[in-house]
Amino acid sequence: MHYDPRHEACPLPYDPFKSCTVPRPIGWLSTISKDGRANLAPFSQWQNITFDPPIVMFAANQHVDGRRKDTVVNAEETGFFVWNMATYALREAVNQSARDVAYGVDEFELACVSKAACRDAPGPRVAESPCHFECRYLSTQRFAGRSTVGTVDVVFGEVVRIHISADVVGADGKLDIAKIEPIARMGYYDYAVVRETFQMRIPGLSA
Repeated sequence: MHYDPRHEACPLPYDPFKSCTVPRPIGWLSTISKDGRANLAPFSQWQNITFDPPIVMFAANQHVDGRRKDTVVNAEETGFFVWNMATYALREAVNQSARDVAYGVDEFELACVSKAACRDAPGPRVAESPCHFECRYLSTQRFAGRSTVGTVDVVFGEVVRIHISADVVGADGKLDIAKIEPIARMGYYDYAVVRETFQMRIPGLSA
């Protein structure tokens, strides 16, 4: 089976595109508006793109009515956004914060999570999350879609502060991923949780 997504209808009953690019890290992003309203929302198109300096990106499709996502507007207007690690223990909070609610509704309250102060970013972070990146906004690349909701803002930011909870650091100094149980987005409404990892060293690469 094959098809050209530019010109041909998908022959399957459900679009497989997002199910092929898996698992996808969740960008659970907190921001604050220029008038002081906190916002919290998950984005399934999030990634680190380099490490020296650490730079990240997230992609936010427009609302059906053509409005840009509050997270994008807030990042552009305040110059910051914060990534909060999404974990299995916080899965319901992540899902609640995905709800499409009216402007000004505090998703921290909706998701029943607490606010912790940041050091550099003006907005809050999720206190219950074990890891956070405070990100300084760099730029937005906008791509027009074939539909209103298809139009997307790709936002880039530099990580200027990293927060790690001491209780998720193992005796070897590495993050204890099995303890953290991070979740990731699959296709459709499916998610994955990381509870098991394995190592493969590149042949010829020194330790």
